[in-house]
Amino acid sequence: MYLSLLANIAILVLAGFVGFAVISKVPNTLHTPLMSGTNAIHGIVVLGALIVLGRLPEDASWGVRIIAFVALIFGTLNVVGGFLVTDRMLGMFKSKPVAREGAEQ
Repeated sequence: MYLSLLANIAILVLAGFVGFAVISKVPNTLHTPLMSGTNAIHGIVVLGALIVLGRLPEDASWGVRIIAFVALIFGTLNVVGGFLVTDRMLGMFKSKPVAREGAEQ
């Protein structure tokens, strides 16, 4: 039991280091397209979490239900936050409206 827990923690830590190394190498021009793709993947994760929550057995403990619900909330926040960041970054590339001569502002 403890050996598998230790292996899972080691995998989590290594995945964190690899993720940081990969993300830190992404240039700014690729950030928005990659963020949009990541949002699509996280949307699938949220859908999967909903299915898992709906199929929990009736004798599942409250701890499992709470952890699954919190994971669903965090996934949803990640999707919403990702879309907000993507929208803001795309707004930076929009051209400003040109003011007409003689128009009141």
